[in-house]
Amino acid sequence: MKHYFYIIESLFDGSYYKGVTQDPLLRLKRHNNGESTYTSHKRPWKFIYIEEMENKGKALQYEKRVKKYNRSKLAELVESRDNIVLKFINPVG
Repeated sequence: MKHYFYIIESLFDGSYYKGVTQDPLLRLKRHNNGESTYTSHKRPWKFIYIEEMENKGKALQYEKRVKKYNRSKLAELVESRDNIVLKFINPVG
């Protein structure tokens, strides 16, 4: 079953949060509704990166690796062709 690795950015202080989900839009809604203790005090959030993964295991491995990236490396990732965030921000159909 497909999972998504995502990065959201706080519009409050510019910090990032990285996570894994099956439903990116629902997950962002939960972050912005304060349903995540870790992110509730830095709302609102916006997507800056989403990448589709084959399964949860691969998504979790990728998340673990990306959590070690510095801001420069994260910026490269956000600008990469693997970023499908626009499919969720501006869905077609």
